[in-house]
Amino acid sequence: MNNIRIDIPSISDNIRMIESFIDNAKDKYHLNDDIYGNIMIAVTEAVNNAIKHGNKGDSAKNVSLVLSLQEGMIKFRVEDEGIGFDFHDLPDPTAPENLEKPGGRGIFLMKHLADEVDFSQLGKVVELSFYIDQ
Repeated sequence: MNNIRIDIPSISDNIRMIESFIDNAKDKYHLNDDIYGNIMIAVTEAVNNAIKHGNKGDSAKNVSLVLSLQEGMIKFRVEDEGIGFDFHDLPDPTAPENLEKPGGRGIFLMKHLADEVDFSQLGKVVELSFYIDQ
């Protein structure tokens, strides 16, 4: 299994580097447009969360993104250098009382777009898996 890794300082503008990374993966692994679209949104959400919430926008802290290919699946592992968060206790952004709140949609989106979403290391690591036909 070959891994491709990119590390970026926690600056919002660096999302462009992540988008290029995903574009390259689309070409390299011949991802179809549906999967590519889901990956682009879910992974950039995960990296944005890592920059804003995990590393609190501290440019001295990095976010790492590792792409790995497994049988019938492409995985993206996003890790930040923050203290983590309680990923078991997240408000439902679709609940009426939360509709006007700005936060909480990122993880909701990730769970809808990725085939599997796994948090580990107290929420400092999120792994997004997408099924692909090879």
